[in-house]
Amino acid sequence: MRCRWAPAGSDPALGCAGTGTARYGARVTKALDAVVELLDLEQIELDIFRGRSPEGERRQRVFGGQVAGQALVAAGRTVPPDRPVHSLHAYFIRPGDPTVPLIYLVDRVRDGRSFTTRRVSAVQHGKTIFTLSASFQHPEDGVTHAIPMPDVVAPEELPTTAERLRQLFGEAAAKHAAGPIDIRHLGPLSIEAADDPALRSTRSMAWIRADGELPDDELLHVCLVTYASDMTLLDSVLLANGLSWSDGATAGASLDHAMWFHRPFRADRWLLYTQDSPVASGARGLARGELFTQDGELVVSVVQEGLIRTSRRDPAAEEI
Repeated sequence: MRCRWAPAGSDPALGCAGTGTARYGARVTKALDAVVELLDLEQIELDIFRGRSPEGERRQRVFGGQVAGQALVAAGRTVPPDRPVHSLHAYFIRPGDPTVPLIYLVDRVRDGRSFTTRRVSAVQHGKTIFTLSASFQHPEDGVTHAIPMPDVVAPEELPTTAERLRQLFGEAAAKHAAGPIDIRHLGPLSIEAADDPALRSTRSMAWIRADGELPDDELLHVCLVTYASDMTLLDSVLLANGLSWSDGATAGASLDHAMWFHRPFRADRWLLYTQDSPVASGARGLARGELFTQDGELVVSVVQEGLIRTSRRDPAAEEI
């Protein structure tokens, strides 16, 4: 049986609404539809789900945002729909193999009156490659405040990442950058800062949104933003150090990832992703992020530490 994105009110214990995959009649790009399919896990037993990686995956290991998003789907499928997720904490333990399925085991840690806690382990080749703890809360009123959104250029006035790469490197680079998430950077790309020390900074910002229209399923929107949050966050570490994933000398991987979901939002509407890196040491870089709606509401906070190894020598640093 394959779980699909169903209306609220379907059986939360089963976590599925019949057979078939998500189809919702709205405009959606092929790339986004593929990611929605990836998040549409197959339930193979009570609290056991099976996911997969994209066909023809070019990466040598599973993308961290994918396994985090799928694990959150697995956890959410065991929780009543009136309890949205408010936080997750995850560890990437081993590289994932994109050529074999991922098995997600859900532990129902607690079902309280206000909070529900789930722990998820992703398993491949008989070993745990990833763990996630997620907490869900029944909505309630309480204290409210938030920092303001920075005053920035609207996303409609900015080129896409693919368009910028086309200008720099041609059509092949633009095709490589095309994907399910429309990303529009407000500052330099890490590949530009690698060649120009004047562009380097510990801060970066980008507008992001799912490249298409999605159904009204809150869990789907949260899981898609979980997927997308891992795409650019470590760029603030690269940007500060004059490195780029495409420089041929730098490699990295997510070590842990934490997110807090403050308010409801839609992943198919523009979100401003402000990111900064306060410190890097011991081949590890720490990055923080906040996501704001276009109306200025702070809806998500993110923290991640990543492993970044490089053999590149910085000519600018050597001249000092």
